[in-house]
Amino acid sequence: MITKPVPHFQLVLVADVERLALVARRAYADHYLHLWHDGGEWYMNRSFSVDVLLKELQDSNARFYFVSLKDEPVGFLKLNINEPSPCNTSMNALELERIYLEKKVTGMGVGKAAMQFAIDQARQTDKQFIWLKAMDTSHDVLAFYGRMGFETCGTDRLSFDVMKEDFRGMTILQRRV
Repeated sequence: MITKPVPHFQLVLVADVERLALVARRAYADHYLHLWHDGGEWYMNRSFSVDVLLKELQDSNARFYFVSLKDEPVGFLKLNINEPSPCNTSMNALELERIYLEKKVTGMGVGKAAMQFAIDQARQTDKQFIWLKAMDTSHDVLAFYGRMGFETCGTDRLSFDVMKEDFRGMTILQRRV
């Protein structure tokens, strides 16, 4: 019987910012460069530069975690601990703002484990809901979130000029913790 590797999750510290920038760029590049007129450079510089990530790591509301197999980071996730859902601002909620995994771990259960980790973090911080945004053109991803108990509760649209128009639509999903 083939056993799937068990991912583990490590809180990213300020001292890890350069490693986080490398992991973030690698995981993002595996899946999303086709969305951009410039091949993703603008977005990666805007989101994954050391300076930007350092500022985000210093935000007390944000928590980054490396997703690793053995001792190798294969992705990361970012949680915003106190972030009301745009679908229900009165609820105590946690946002899963980013979850990026390298393509090489697709189909290995790493995404499911990362989602369960995020849900567990919401539960441990006494949240009522966890929510996220996903591209409305990512049908497999949206189906995956549905299997994880998330339901569509709204839509949004990105306004990035460098992004191809067909990919700007976002679906907002949430689930009760």
